[in-house]
Amino acid sequence: MKNSILLLAVFALAMFSFGLNAQSSRPLLAVTDIDVNDTFANGANYSIEDFVMIELSKIDGIELLDRYDMDFLAKRDQIEINGCFSKICLREIGKSLKVDKILTGSVLTVGENIIVNFRILDVASGSIEKNHTVEFLKLNAEIKSMIGITIQEMFELPVDEELKKKLSVRNDFEGSVNNPYQLRLRSDGPRMGLTVFQGELADRLAESKADGGFEAHPVMFQFGYQFEKQYLNEGNFQALFEFIPMITGLDQGFVIPSITIMNGLRNNKNGWEFAFGPTFSLVTMSNGYYDLETEHWTLSAGLDSLPAGVTEIKRVDSRGDVKIQPGFVFAAGKTFKSGKLNIPVNAYVIPNNKGLRFGVSMGFNARDRYMYAN
Repeated sequence: MKNSILLLAVFALAMFSFGLNAQSSRPLLAVTDIDVNDTFANGANYSIEDFVMIELSKIDGIELLDRYDMDFLAKRDQIEINGCFSKICLREIGKSLKVDKILTGSVLTVGENIIVNFRILDVASGSIEKNHTVEFLKLNAEIKSMIGITIQEMFELPVDEELKKKLSVRNDFEGSVNNPYQLRLRSDGPRMGLTVFQGELADRLAESKADGGFEAHPVMFQFGYQFEKQYLNEGNFQALFEFIPMITGLDQGFVIPSITIMNGLRNNKNGWEFAFGPTFSLVTMSNGYYDLETEHWTLSAGLDSLPAGVTEIKRVDSRGDVKIQPGFVFAAGKTFKSGKLNIPVNAYVIPNNKGLRFGVSMGFNARDRYMYAN
C-alpha cells in the first residue's frame, strides 16, 4: 500500500514538473513603447500598445509579460520604457525586465497612408528576429484591424485577405470598411447604349407615317446621364438610388425623352448589381380603331360615331398628341474598374403588353474621394 502511494506521489510530481517545464519553455515577451504620430479614433480609451497585446494574447507559443507587472517593475527599478526604440536600449530594458523577447514598432501616418511596423528583438543575442511592415489606407477608425493583420502576418497566421484588401487597396470596390462617413462612391456619369423593340411596338415603328407609324428601325441609340446616391453601405453590399434622364432615337432623327428611377443593390466584392424601378417616356399617342375592310389603323378624331363592330383603342401614333407612357425596368450589370475609373455595363428589360423592350448600356465615371476626418 505504501509503495502504491509513493508511486502515485512520484508520478504526480513528475507530471507537475513536466507542466512547469512546458509552460516555462514558452518565451516571455514584453511589449514596450510604440511610436505614433497621429490620434487614432478607436471608440475607447485604449492605447496602441493595448491593441497589440490583445492581438498577441491570441497567439499560442508565447507568454506575455502582463502590462501591470511591467509598469510595476519599471517603477520599482526606475526603468524608462517610453521613447526607447534602438536595439541597445531595448536590450537593456529586456535584461532589466528579465524577458526573452521585446516587441516594439511604429504606427505612422504618412500622407494618405498608415504604415504599421512591428519588430521583435531577441534579448539574449540583441538582434531583430522578426520585422514586418504593412501599408494601409488612412482609415483611422480601423487601426485595431490593421494591427491585427500585421501581427497575424508577422507570425505567419491566416489573414482575412478580403479585409486586408479593403484596408489597403485604394481603388477597391467600396464598402463600410474603406468607405466610412465622408467617403462615398460617386458613380454619376454619362450613359449610352442601344434599345431594341419587339412585338407590336416594333411593327408600329416600322409602319409608314401615313398610317401613323414612324418609318424607323426597332433598334435605337440612347444617350443620357445617371445620377446615383448611395444611402446604405454595410457588409458586402451597398444600396443605391438612381435617377437617369435619357434621350432615345437621336440616330434616326427622333427625340424620345424618358426618366427612370431605380433602387438597387451592388456587391462590394465584385461589382455585380441589380436594380428595378419605374420609367416614364414621352410618346405620341392617339385614339383610333382598325378598319375591318381595309385592315388599316384609322384615327377616330372628328368622327361622330365609330363603325359598328369596332372598338376604340389608344396606341402609339406619330400623328397623335404627346403623352406620358409609364413602364417598369429590371436591370442587372457589373462595374469594371481601372484605377479610379469605373466602367458600368448593364442590361435591362421593360415588359409591356404591346411588346418587349430590352437593351444594354455602358458608361464611365471617376469617383470623388475626400479625406477622412478623425
